[in-house]
Amino acid sequence: MPNVPAANLFADYSLGTAYDEMFDSAKHPRAHYRPLFERLSKLSPDEFARRKAMTDLSMRQDGVGFTVYRAEEGIERVWPMDPVPRIIPADEWSVIERGLAQRLTAINLFLKDLYQDQKILADRVIDPALIYGGGFFRREFVGADVPKGIYVHVCGTDLIRDTDGNYLVLEDNARTPSGVSYMLHNRQVLKRVFPQIFDGYDVRSNDDYPAHLLDVLRYIAPPGRPDPTVVLLSPGMYNSAYFEHSYLAQRMGIELVEGRDLVIDQNRVWMRTTRGLQAVDVIYRRIDDDFLDPLAFRPDSLLGVPGLVNVYRAGNVALANGIGTGIADDKGIYPFIPAVIKYYLGQDAILPNVETFRPMVPSHLSHILANLDKFVVKTVNESGGYGMLIGPASTAAQREEFAAKVRAHPRDFIAQPTISLSTHPTFVDGKALEGRHLDLRPFVLCGEKITVVPGGLTRVALPRGSLVVNSSQGGGSKDTWVLA
Repeated sequence: MPNVPAANLFADYSLGTAYDEMFDSAKHPRAHYRPLFERLSKLSPDEFARRKAMTDLSMRQDGVGFTVYRAEEGIERVWPMDPVPRIIPADEWSVIERGLAQRLTAINLFLKDLYQDQKILADRVIDPALIYGGGFFRREFVGADVPKGIYVHVCGTDLIRDTDGNYLVLEDNARTPSGVSYMLHNRQVLKRVFPQIFDGYDVRSNDDYPAHLLDVLRYIAPPGRPDPTVVLLSPGMYNSAYFEHSYLAQRMGIELVEGRDLVIDQNRVWMRTTRGLQAVDVIYRRIDDDFLDPLAFRPDSLLGVPGLVNVYRAGNVALANGIGTGIADDKGIYPFIPAVIKYYLGQDAILPNVETFRPMVPSHLSHILANLDKFVVKTVNESGGYGMLIGPASTAAQREEFAAKVRAHPRDFIAQPTISLSTHPTFVDGKALEGRHLDLRPFVLCGEKITVVPGGLTRVALPRGSLVVNSSQGGGSKDTWVLA
């Protein structure tokens, strides 16, 4: 690493076996990182620590937080952001953008087929037992039409990089993906507390995401409603993503509602207001299917709207995302998405999957059980870093416990080789920059056209050596720059 003073932030920076975003194997900064490296190299650790403290204070003052649920208790925490941005050059982003648009196009065609003609099942591209055995497939919606034929309007696809720097899709989030408000707020805070860090860079704006999202929601409104009323349906203030719900509603200029604010009458949805009932045309729902309507799904749900599903089926209200989209981000279906792309689009996947083994296949099961210490084993219907075994970091007892679960319920698990996620300089312990593993969640909107928002939410695992980037598991975040 050239010309680094002893008190420099990078003085003790070391490379591991993972791909490093900022440095090549000779510890030279990559071309698109060079201006940032030179600026950071002139800062002392104490000066950078002040920037970090300003970042944390700004997040706290803005009320940017999330809730961690532990032992039936919700703990509110300030959103952790690292001030060293992740930078993606234009040529790399072009590939990501095309790959994500291709993937969401195929996923929507797949869902439309699953809930209509089921040709992909008849052609045995996917075993019907995998679909019907999936916890998120809604049989009662087979044959039901959805507005404009679009099921997934908002998708958050998680990307990682392998040791050669290739981008791989880790998973799709096609139900109620979260994190976009943190992506937007990271940029606002970094501009406020560290504006000079942008010098020398032409960074594409992500600030128009709420406007694009509102365009999508208005596009799917039922016919004959030129000025539709759009609301955001939230589980309420105790939900871990409530900050995001209120933030997006405010930015879009729409009402933030809970289930108790909505009523069904004459097969329409109405919102209670101080001026009486107001008709609702489009609902951006941030409530999972199970809790959306106690008459159709879980009868004990207090979060949803009784009768909402009937109004949706009648075409009198639009929902984003549609009901039943969860089967597309079921981890048991994930290995088939490249085949889904080939089936509907006649194309190879631009962004490949991570190699994945399915315990339902006997040869895969024996391979998984023989190599549990090398695999990451995931429960197909869990998220947030829960229900997961990271083999190299596990104990013999944990592996034995997971082996029993996998044998008993093979449909409920997948296994993937442990990939050492790429690393990025991250400020730790208030002293220096060290490499920490990270991933990337770009956000994709599907309405009249597909829009991939420049950047995304970069999540970083803060404990040394950890591969778990989820905020609920102690992870943090970075601003993500896409260069023009």
